[in-house]
Amino acid sequence: MRCLITGGAGFIGSHLTEHLLGLGHEVVVLDDFSTGSERNLAPFSGHPGLVRVVRGSVCDRETVESCMTGVDAIYHLAAAVGVFTILGNTLDCLRTNLHGTETVLETARAHGVPILVASTSEIYGKNTADGLSEEADRVLGSPLKNRWSYAEAKALDETLAHLYGVEYGVSTVIVRLFNTVGPRQSGQYGMVIPRFVGQALAGEPITVFGDGTQVRCFCHVHDIVPALVTLLEDADTHGTVYNLGNSEQISITALAQRVVEATGSSSPVVKVPYEQAYGPGFEDMQRRIPDCTRARERIGFRPRRTLDEIIAAVAEDLERQGREIPAS
Repeated sequence: MRCLITGGAGFIGSHLTEHLLGLGHEVVVLDDFSTGSERNLAPFSGHPGLVRVVRGSVCDRETVESCMTGVDAIYHLAAAVGVFTILGNTLDCLRTNLHGTETVLETARAHGVPILVASTSEIYGKNTADGLSEEADRVLGSPLKNRWSYAEAKALDETLAHLYGVEYGVSTVIVRLFNTVGPRQSGQYGMVIPRFVGQALAGEPITVFGDGTQVRCFCHVHDIVPALVTLLEDADTHGTVYNLGNSEQISITALAQRVVEATGSSSPVVKVPYEQAYGPGFEDMQRRIPDCTRARERIGFRPRRTLDEIIAAVAEDLERQGREIPAS
């Protein structure tokens, strides 16, 4: 098969590119390199299956069309991501996440190609249920607070994908990702584990935003990527949404301490008020824990890598690449 990956030079996208190449597929990457990096593609840049790497925007229909020659499947991962990115450039992020998704869906419709649309656990908002199922209610704050603009946009992306399936017959599958982490991920956009690990390796204070009691679950990208491929290749999953994540829970303060121990760092753990980190009026969710029963029953999805393995993989990657993660 030939697969188009939008956002293919990003963190998850580059791992998906590598995985598909390993399976013997051909890959076309479309990325505007705003958060993606050529360095992410470097390990397999000479692979004969990497047909094209196109620098361009998913909002540009002509550019997306130019990538579609011979394409059998689309993985739509391109999006403006990260709390710092969303808060710092909200309107452009909304345009990318909304108009870009509609453009890619319209292209999939025109070519009769199945598409996987990557969504996010952010769409659940402030719902603190212990085990968020795909049918769980969304609990969001004011739409005038920039914090929730990403959740609103991704929810509309899901609605667009669903309606393109119902009204136009496009084969779509939606995946909600819960804190995917691993090598090649940058902390500069707000991703907490690479930010903590980068600070620990540099001997800088590890900055916990808020009171640190927030509970999260983290899943290794190598557990997520094969599931993306399996879900899109299984026609019986089309028209459905799936949670993908790990159920191992940890508070952010405990995560910071775990990072200190894993890296042998002497960095102190410092708590920074939300207002100082993100500006006034910032809201967060206290718990975000996935229920992945649907994915487990349909494709046998079971994360195998532990949090300690995730931290070790991120630390090894940052040390190898010599990346500098801003303390923010």
